[in-house]
Amino acid sequence: MASVAASLHRRLRAPAAVRSREPGDDRSFLARLSVVDWLFALALVVGAGHALVHYHARMDDYDKAVMIGTVPALIALGWRWKPARLMMASIAVLALLSIRIYQGDLARADSAFFLKYFLSSQSAILWMSALFVLATIFYWIGLLARSASGSAIGQKLTWVAVLMGFTGLMVRWYESYLIGADVGHIPVSNLYEVFVLFSLITALLYLYYEG
Repeated sequence: MASVAASLHRRLRAPAAVRSREPGDDRSFLARLSVVDWLFALALVVGAGHALVHYHARMDDYDKAVMIGTVPALIALGWRWKPARLMMASIAVLALLSIRIYQGDLARADSAFFLKYFLSSQSAILWMSALFVLATIFYWIGLLARSASGSAIGQKLTWVAVLMGFTGLMVRWYESYLIGADVGHIPVSNLYEVFVLFSLITALLYLYYEG
């Protein structure tokens, strides 16, 4: 009985990606993929292809290699960890919405409502910071009060914080090019951006093992 209980405990504690394979399912990993999985992969390939076709003149060989290598990495992540698919899609939608609202004018960050309060890089990253604080409070409530609802709220707030943080980094990338073509840079080029990315990766690791 002890060995059975231990086995069940390990299974319940395992990440969602490990638990996704049901007992007795001997199909290969690719055979177990759904239509949604393949559509997700297709969307990433099409998006990267669109970027390479329309913006290849602005990329050097290193940029192109990074983009090409990122696509299979994100596909593998989305296939192994299903919640990541919705996260990536949401980041893309919010980042593209922000770019559309900017209309090529950086000054709109101070006048357009959604940019000023939600979708400019500064606003989005501030939302990330505030949501991480709120999530921490609810996680402590869940821990100290043994409240499942407190922990669940903390988890949801963490997901939204990660969404806003990555959206902020993507928008910051675009904003840097609005400042000037020679100023544009990938958003891991200074200590501020690195700390934001570190916070996001730490949160994602926690969400993965919590799930």
